[in-house]
Amino acid sequence: MAELTKEELLDMYREMVLIRRFEERCKELYQQRKIGGVYLHLYSGQEATGVGAVRALRPSDHVITSYRVHGVAIAKGSDVNRLMAEMMGKRTGVAGGKGGSMHLADRSVNLWGGYAIVGGHLPLATGIALKSKYNKDNEVVMCFMGDGATNNGYFHESLNLSAVWDLPVVWLIENNLYGMGTPVDVASGQAELVKRAQAYGMKAYDRMDGQDVVAVYETCRQAVEYARTTGPVLLESITYRYEGHGVSDRIYQKRADEMRHFRDRDPIKVMAERLKRDYADIEPALQAIDAGAAEIIERAVQYAEESPEPGPEDLWRHVYA
Repeated sequence: MAELTKEELLDMYREMVLIRRFEERCKELYQQRKIGGVYLHLYSGQEATGVGAVRALRPSDHVITSYRVHGVAIAKGSDVNRLMAEMMGKRTGVAGGKGGSMHLADRSVNLWGGYAIVGGHLPLATGIALKSKYNKDNEVVMCFMGDGATNNGYFHESLNLSAVWDLPVVWLIENNLYGMGTPVDVASGQAELVKRAQAYGMKAYDRMDGQDVVAVYETCRQAVEYARTTGPVLLESITYRYEGHGVSDRIYQKRADEMRHFRDRDPIKVMAERLKRDYADIEPALQAIDAGAAEIIERAVQYAEESPEPGPEDLWRHVYA
């Protein structure tokens, strides 16, 4: 905490607010059928994990994640206009309108994608980390995954190989308590998922408070530097999603008490309270950030709506064989 300046703390707050506004607007656009697809997986409630973790990285480091990708993409520095265009399937999107919500990727910021196959990206993270070590690039891979991916064979194979080869990868479990609608303790014999590191002789840290962006940053900073110099690390962030598995999923409405608890610890609220406690004059800055985020998102929507649709020639773009 002592190393984070007022400006850095405000930047973290700004990123979380921008992610929340992006997700809220995406939900509206999805309901208006301007964003297509069977599912729309929102990051609302989990912002502190994505922002705190990515802030611990260098720009040259790599990030790969699952289909709940929008917030991580914003934290990694992807252009919000191009992200919104991708959400709406436009040619100006980060993946040319071909990826959409579940398959965002942005090579310009070393974001290697969101992946719809649960756990399917973990072997890719292992490969990127192997490339970094082989070439002596001194780059770390941060691989986000949901709690549901930890019972998948990809998880065990990837973590095992990363430990055998001492690869520079941080495995970060975003434990939002449910795999789709199944509670973790119903699906996992060991519900404290970070303890699985013991099976591979892998470094691990205590569970993180995923609603506190500073706490996430402090732990991830240690983990990233360990991975850069020594080998893989397993982390677990306890967080919560404020929507269902997808926005059409309403099962979360049956968990009112649980939702109320995590709403009281909204990561944006937690950070705002920290800033108000430490800086008496901070309220105008917070209000300006809130208003500014709304304006940024509206400009992004306008950019996306005015962008062209992919044309027939785009069927053959990026096809290499």
